[in-house]
Amino acid sequence: MDIFNELNQYNILQLKNVDLNQIIIKRTVTVNPNTTLLDARNILLRHNLKRLVVIDSKNKPVGIITEKDIAKTIYALGDKPIKTVKVSGFMSKKLVTIKKTDTVYDCAKLMKKNHISSIIVLGKDSVLEGLITKTDLASIFLTHAVAPLKVSKIMTKKVITVMPGDSLLYVESLLIHNRIARIVVQRNRTPVGVITFRDFVPAKLPYWIAQSADPKEVQEYRMKNNVDDFRVNQMSHLLHFKAVDIMSPNPITVDVDEDVGVAVLLMIRNNISGIPVVKKLKLVGIITKTDIVKAIAEN
Repeated sequence: MDIFNELNQYNILQLKNVDLNQIIIKRTVTVNPNTTLLDARNILLRHNLKRLVVIDSKNKPVGIITEKDIAKTIYALGDKPIKTVKVSGFMSKKLVTIKKTDTVYDCAKLMKKNHISSIIVLGKDSVLEGLITKTDLASIFLTHAVAPLKVSKIMTKKVITVMPGDSLLYVESLLIHNRIARIVVQRNRTPVGVITFRDFVPAKLPYWIAQSADPKEVQEYRMKNNVDDFRVNQMSHLLHFKAVDIMSPNPITVDVDEDVGVAVLLMIRNNISGIPVVKKLKLVGIITKTDIVKAIAEN
């Protein structure tokens, strides 16, 4: 059996170069624990980032914050002034780190094990060396893959979907209950839109929801880990807003027989993390950066 067929048999992405240094983001944007929530949010927006590493005076990582952390913190503020909230009060202190002497495979395995999208890289004396994201791991496939691999080999076949007319509350409950970042909106098994978690964060909350809902009910709904019938009934005045009102229409798709490299290029060029997979224009799966990381981790 040649190497092409062997790699496809095991559904892995084997790389020519596994040196971690080739993908470490050296110029990682950082903040200190005393940075305000407002300043941290502005830095994320200015640099178009999803996360910031928090460092101490010795350039050692002490925490990490994401756009989701900021969104949840803003909702939990109540009457507390946003300017008084410091990063130290809501940053995640449980850090997953890796040494720059480790390999790309080691990094992928850690991401898969911990269900995370980024890993902090440490240098000598535990000083911050950089950051590696799922996008970085996906990108390396383009230049260092030993052999091609079809999308069908690593895609997720079970796709959570909704219809254009489904309630926004139903859409968000699916995101929360299934712990997924995106939902495909389909009509007659044809993808017509995509809704992601980011569409529901406070900064992008549709004005029609903000105007029609009780802020306290919306806040409570966002902060809970589950949604029961009673709570949904409490917010029944939101049920007439539909998936079609917030979805990104005409989603980018990839054919089931395309190479994974095509999917990676589409993700990078369009700044997205997942793409519906189709066969004769009908939905048959979804491929995400997480699927690519898992494939690399199989080595």
